[in-house]
This record gives sequence, structure tokens and C-alpha cells, in this order.
Amino acid sequence: MFAAETLAYRDTHSFTRIVSDYLGNAEALRPFYSHRPDLDGIRSALEQRSGAPAYRQTLVAALRRQYEGVEAGGAVGANIGALLSSETFTVTTAHQPNLATGPLYFLYKILHAIKLADDLGKAFPGKRFVPVYYMGSEDADLEELNHFTVAGKRYTWNTGQKGAVGRMYVDKALTGLLRELEGQVGNEPHGAELLALLRSCYAEGRMIQDATFQLVHALFGRYGLVVLLADAPELKRVMIPVFSADLFGQEAGPIVAQTSAALQAHYNVQAHPREINLFYFRDDIRERIEKQGEDEYCVVNTDIRFREAELRAELDAHPERFSPNVILRGLYQETILPNVAFIGGGGELAYWLQLKDLFGHYGVPFPVLVLRNSFLVVPQKEKERADRLQLSTTDLFLPVLELMNRHLERSGQKPQLNGEVKELEQLYERLRTSAAAVDITLDKHVEALRTRSLHLLTALEQKMQRAARRKEQATQRQLEALKTQLFPKNGLQERVENFAGFYALWGDAFIDLLYRYSGGLAQQFTVIYQTHSAS
Repeated sequence: MFAAETLAYRDTHSFTRIVSDYLGNAEALRPFYSHRPDLDGIRSALEQRSGAPAYRQTLVAALRRQYEGVEAGGAVGANIGALLSSETFTVTTAHQPNLATGPLYFLYKILHAIKLADDLGKAFPGKRFVPVYYMGSEDADLEELNHFTVAGKRYTWNTGQKGAVGRMYVDKALTGLLRELEGQVGNEPHGAELLALLRSCYAEGRMIQDATFQLVHALFGRYGLVVLLADAPELKRVMIPVFSADLFGQEAGPIVAQTSAALQAHYNVQAHPREINLFYFRDDIRERIEKQGEDEYCVVNTDIRFREAELRAELDAHPERFSPNVILRGLYQETILPNVAFIGGGGELAYWLQLKDLFGHYGVPFPVLVLRNSFLVVPQKEKERADRLQLSTTDLFLPVLELMNRHLERSGQKPQLNGEVKELEQLYERLRTSAAAVDITLDKHVEALRTRSLHLLTALEQKMQRAARRKEQATQRQLEALKTQLFPKNGLQERVENFAGFYALWGDAFIDLLYRYSGGLAQQFTVIYQTHSAS
């Protein structure tokens, strides 16, 4: 059995000021987005999206091709077909194809899109909302995507393959990681089920994007989630005018730079535009395109060169060979999808706030930006330990030192010299009066003595408190063990741990559990406690 409590993001002490200000409707951020993350904002986004160009036929054709050979009946097939209707819209989240889904928040983003789509379908009768996972399969940052962590143990895929991670292939090194994982989770109640799922998806010789597609579909297909591989020629063709403007007119860079400068006056910006914001994307190459001279373009770190006429012909014939960077990726997503809400993490929302004017320039509706759901999952063992230590939900997010001081204070064991400090203050006040009566210049001397004495008294109090904590080493060890389990590497669980450990324990019920406690527009951090054994 499980229970959940929610708390404000600021109470976790884990999110940036720009995230807190966005959630708090800070005036400084209002010029950088179009709609608030609430039902009124969704309503406004629907109105804008309804009047914008749509590429529904192209989108559905691409999706149906991508789902060939995949059992996409039921909810997924119905949702794909529904995208042909002008009364159907999408709720989208995006992420790279992390190995075995990477950190837990990969799942949280997807489930948030599913829950919000469900909620909006009830809030706006007559309209349909389809949850979409936009796979960033063109990302080439292997070091970011080649690992996952289960119960503190990191599994890293070492491969010599180059280019976009989505186009890499499962090899023996990767399947070897699954054999290694078996030793850790194979004996758990659902360990065999988990391993069978991962092995069926990550079969040797399969492309990573296809393996990720199959895994995500297996986990979320029953909810109607549509997985979109944007690495598709027919979808890239829609973007030829924008890609051409970036290559030959360098349009996007100055627009985003101007918005970024305005945002930088209040916050640190996340993304930095270039003159050309496209990669050349072919085989195992994904490298930046740079203009050199009047009529030559080079692909960085390669010998590939184009004259302008040749590059124009290449773009027209093979738009799939051009891959947007962070500046143009969101514009691509929102152009090909009838989207009203984008769900992203704090870093994603921060750089999307730099893009509003770019969207306006190209007449693409700017979506409602929704901060993704965050969870802390507390298994029964850790829940019982927290209860013994008398920790509240908000206490879990505090440093061990502060928790120890609270424990000592609660048990009456925390040394405090408040009375002594008050007496010392009174003594020096009397001394100051007496000294000043003799010579007014002695006043400053007495004040210096008072400051030094108070400093020494404070240092003594801290030493006494450290000594008291040493006497309570068992409690401190319990607190440290709990924090290590729940906050790996002193960070949020969701940013380190993979789903595999929880799935091995609870199976598909883990996904249903997360869905149950996912919020649509609530925008609160959720702590899920296992109160009794799932068995």
C-alpha cells in the first residue's frame, strides 16, 4: 500500500530561482512566455493553435510508418487517427533516448503528459488531447545518455560508435550490461519480467532509437502515449523554409540573442544561439555547419564543404540531413505538432523562455510551459526509519546537521547559551556605561571587547553542540543512511536513480502508482511512501 504527500517546490531547496519565479508568476518573467500554466492558459493556447497552420496529414503518415511492425492498436492507434481531426491537440514532452530510460524523471515527464492530456479532455469537452513523447534521437552527447544507475550502482555503456546516439546500434557491450544487471535485480519479485522486457527491446543489432521506442511503448502504450521520432524526412521537409532562413540568412540567432539579453538582466540564460543553428546529419556524422567566406559552408570536424547552391540543393533533396540545435528544436516540434502544452524540467523551461520571440517571428504558437512532475519514492524500509526519527515530509529535504540539531533540541539535549549571552550583554552594557562616564573614548574599546566575547561564546556553544551530536552518533548514522538512500549523490533521487530497481520490486504496478499520483497542472512536488509491503 502507498500514500503520498505534496509540498511546494521551494520547500525542497532543489530548484532554481527562475523555476520558483515562473511558478510564482513573477513579473520579470511575464514577457518571456505567452500563457500561464493553468486552465485559462490552456484555453488561450487552444485559441491560438486552432488558427495556426497544421500538418496533420504529414504527421499521421509519419507516425503510421514509424509504428509499422509495432502493436499499436487500442488507445495508441485511436490517438494517432484522431490527430487528423482539427479538434485534436497534443500535450508533449521531449527527451533523448537515454539508455534504459536513464534517470527516473524520464518516466515522470511522460506520465505527466499522459495525466495532463487526460485532465484536459475532461476540462474541454468536445476536444481531444493526445500525449506525445518526442524522442530527441538526434542528440550526439553519448556521455550524457550511455548510463543508468540502480540502487547506487552505475552501469555505463562503453562503445566506440559516433554521431547521434539514436542511430547507434545495440552491441555486445550493451547486452553485457543487462547480464550484469541480472545479478543485481534477478531475484526480486519482478526481476525476471524487467530483464525480459529490456532484452526484448535492446536486442543486439537494433538501433538505440528503435529500442527506446519499443521500451517506451511497452511501458506506456496502454495509456495511449504516442512516441514520435522526429528524425523523419517527411517531417523535416516541413521545416525547409526555416532551415533555409537559418543557413542563408542567419535569422534565428539575432532574434534569440536579443530575447536572451533581456532575460539575462534577471536570470542566467541556458542556451546560446549561433550564426547557424543546424547540424549536418548523415550516417555517423552530426556536426555543426559554419559559413566561411562569401560562398562556402563547412561541416565542422569533417572535410565536407558546400557552395551555397550545393547546400540549397542538398537541403531541398535531403532535409533529413539537417538537424536543429537547441535553438531550433522546439520550433521544429511545435511546427509539426498541434501542441498546446509542453512539459519540461527546470532547465528546459529556462531555455524555452528564450524562444518566445523566435516563435512569434515564424508565426508558430508558443505552448503553455508546464514544469514536469517531481517525485521522491520512499520504500517501506526508509519510511519506517523516517518515522522512527520523527521526520516530517519537509524534514526529509533538510541537511543532516540541521536534522541533528532539531533532534537534540526535541530531546532536550541541545546545549544553548541563550541565558549566558543575555547576561553577557547586560554585563557589557553596565561596563560601557561606567567606562563612558570616565572617558567617552573607552566606549569603542568596551564594544570591541563585547564583540570578541560574544564570538568566543558562540564558538563554545558550537563546540558543545558538536560534542552533544557525537554522543548521539547512532541517530546521526541513521540520518546519514536515510539521506544516502533517498538523496543519492546529495541530489534528488529522480536525477540519479533508474526505474529498474523499483520495477523489479513492484512490476507494472510501479507505473500505475506514478500515474495515480501524477498531477496535471498542480505544480507540486510529491513524496510517495510505501506504507505496507506490496505483497
